[in-house]
Amino acid sequence: VQPDHHAPYITLRTRFRGVIKMSVINKKRKFVQDGVFFAELNEFFTRELYKDGYSGMEVRRAPARTEIIVRATKTQNVLGEKGRRVRELTSLVQKRFGFADGEVEIFAEKVINRGLCAIAQCESLRYKLLEGLAVRGAAYGVLRFVMEAGAKGCEIIISGKLRAARAKSMKFVSGFMIHTGRPRHDYVDSAVRHVLLRQGVLGIKVKIMKPHDPAGKLGPMKPLPDVVTILEPKDDDPVVPPPDEFPAAQDIAGDVVPQEEQPPESTPIDQGIVEPTVQQAY
Repeated sequence: VQPDHHAPYITLRTRFRGVIKMSVINKKRKFVQDGVFFAELNEFFTRELYKDGYSGMEVRRAPARTEIIVRATKTQNVLGEKGRRVRELTSLVQKRFGFADGEVEIFAEKVINRGLCAIAQCESLRYKLLEGLAVRGAAYGVLRFVMEAGAKGCEIIISGKLRAARAKSMKFVSGFMIHTGRPRHDYVDSAVRHVLLRQGVLGIKVKIMKPHDPAGKLGPMKPLPDVVTILEPKDDDPVVPPPDEFPAAQDIAGDVVPQEEQPPESTPIDQGIVEPTVQQAY
């Protein structure tokens, strides 16, 4: 794609069933197509890899091929035995979106810290509820695991027909959580899942506030705007007096008497001695 920021249209190079086509497409349509492609692919992986700790995906487009990076907690299950499962997923994506052989490739990436991933914890909670675990016990277990992983805060909301016939909502909160401003998009990771149980459908929402990480691995590199850092004061350098003040310092010790306090030298006139004046005759 060769974008022109001033033109409403861009030239798109596509390949369908081995045939390369150059087409001019509106920018808005291009962004809508990319969004629909990402949403459908994300939904497909969510349904297919929910037992393997699916935690999101990323699409990287290159001139020759399209790379899809799938993030999961169990990467070995995503790859399968000798890469069999990832080849099956690649084949399905190729047939659905019309890619030729070798134009799309799927990679599996392991989540660094699954305790700070809202999608992974939401899927974990969903799996526990499907197994028949109590709602309160499952929620507190996930909450404890998230806080022990280093999160600054966590919030879990479960709504639906929990015990009685009437639906209600239960909220479990721990730590610190922000809800407004730009830092909410940088620090808070959220996910929503639905659980189909016998008595009805339960809704699960998990929000995790990540910690500040200068390296950018476990959390955002940019600190919160209301955080104030107090620096330690620097050590003061010793004060050295200028050179003209050294005699005054020695006077305090009694070594040197200042010049103005010394008695004036006596002259012969003061001593009563008059020197004869010599007059020269010209």
